[in-house]
Amino acid sequence: MGAYILRRLLLMIPTIFGIMAISFAIVQFAPGGPVEQVISDLTSQSSGDRLSGSGGDLQNIGQDSAYRGARGLDPEFIAKLEKQFGFDKPPLERFFTMMWDYLRFDFGESFFRNTSVIDLIAQKMPVSISLGVWILVFSYAISIPLGIHKAVKDGSAFDVWTSGIIIVGYAVPSFLFGILLIVVFAGGSFLDWFPLRGIVSDNFDSLAWWQKPLDYMWHMTLPLITLLLSAFATTTLLTKNSFIDEIKKQYVTTARAKGLTERQVLYGHVFRNAMLIIIAGFPGAFISAFFTGSLLIEYIFSLDGLGRLGYDSIVRRDYPIVFATLFIFSLMGLLVSLVSDLIYTWVDPRIDFERRDV
Repeated sequence: MGAYILRRLLLMIPTIFGIMAISFAIVQFAPGGPVEQVISDLTSQSSGDRLSGSGGDLQNIGQDSAYRGARGLDPEFIAKLEKQFGFDKPPLERFFTMMWDYLRFDFGESFFRNTSVIDLIAQKMPVSISLGVWILVFSYAISIPLGIHKAVKDGSAFDVWTSGIIIVGYAVPSFLFGILLIVVFAGGSFLDWFPLRGIVSDNFDSLAWWQKPLDYMWHMTLPLITLLLSAFATTTLLTKNSFIDEIKKQYVTTARAKGLTERQVLYGHVFRNAMLIIIAGFPGAFISAFFTGSLLIEYIFSLDGLGRLGYDSIVRRDYPIVFATLFIFSLMGLLVSLVSDLIYTWVDPRIDFERRDV
């Protein structure tokens, strides 16, 4: 197992390199970089052909500018912008410099926020951790037992009506359900029971120790219910179908013939085989819960997390944040995938990755 882990760790290096190289190449062809963003801000504030801010009158640079909207700006000012953002260097040099910094976990500073990228990520992390951890805990804690019970009661009234609820929940987009919760429970047209902004109240620090967890859960209730809807549906149906497939196999019939109770058959034999497919989906669920899965929810409920930070950075062309979050989450995904494989061997000791090619 040690050799397998070492191979997987070594393979992460070219994988990360490839992800970053492709993303960097795509960005080079994307219109509207950070220089264009600054130019756009300056020209939108201008009331004529003369702008201040570069230390004096701005000269007309003619038709040969590489940037749209740069007419009327001093070429020296444009050059300073390029140097400030690092675009005075060739793309390959910029890419390898960035990767060398990332290998040392030096993610630089934001182009437009005047703070380091790692500090920004640390500031937004509590929101994403809150959403991600609780969604994983609740979805697996509810979906797996429910899926097992549905598999055992397959075709019963309980299975039918719970499947109907699950299918409806899966079909409804989470952001629409979130808007519905806001309208009904958060000061919309009906009740005003829950807040709409942040994960804690403004007076959180002044609350008593026993009031702080209550305040936290008060703020997190609606976002968690919204996110839990789709995660709950997917995991439940996946668990049910996996258990049904295993229950129909010959070894289950043999175990029952030996006189084992239904509980012993279900949790002593079926469980470890049926759970393999659930474990296989864990890395994707983990990453999506921390980033992509919560983006719309963060906007709807005004939560300032990593999903919103990444999206705003893409729109703003704040490349240090974009590439740093991409690097961090790609690395997290690869590491969690490795942990998932190790859990495979814990659930089913018959699996031996040492005998397989990576």
